[in-house]
Amino acid sequence: MILSDNTIKRLLESGELKISPLEEEQIQPASVDIRLGRTFCVIEDSSTGVVTLDKEVNYKTFEADKYIILPGQFVLATTMEYFELPDNLTAFVEGRSSLGRMGLFIQNAGWVDPGFKGEITLELFNANRCAIELKAGRRIGQLVFAQLDDNALRPYRGKYQGQRGATGSRVYLDYEAK
Repeated sequence: MILSDNTIKRLLESGELKISPLEEEQIQPASVDIRLGRTFCVIEDSSTGVVTLDKEVNYKTFEADKYIILPGQFVLATTMEYFELPDNLTAFVEGRSSLGRMGLFIQNAGWVDPGFKGEITLELFNANRCAIELKAGRRIGQLVFAQLDDNALRPYRGKYQGQRGATGSRVYLDYEAK
């Protein structure tokens, strides 16, 4: 079941769901607007020109109030908000249609597990032929919350728990890599 603004507000007031910072205007009829944070990451060039799944990838991380994303460029960014989901709630990350219409694709694998705590790392791709100026604090997408039928037996406690800032891939830590 997708949560309404009324239920989202109730969960926030009870402390079951935590979002900080949060302004009242961010709460929409069936979602919460998420804003672009100030941290960005780009993959550094490697000497081989190949990124593998079993080795740590090097990123250049920086903070900025504005970022110009070039045509065809991929960049990681973060939300301004820090989230704490209870063990019976999940969320879907959706990009804003207004930005998608400009060619900005916003994704984060689309899913936030029950029990997750942290800022959400967003994967941004500019499919436009023009550069797009991004500004920290602007609405970039929304989080749609869904109630589980029961508490998760194994809520999220993974490698991105508690992350702050744009966080690069940690796929090299997966059990398959060992």
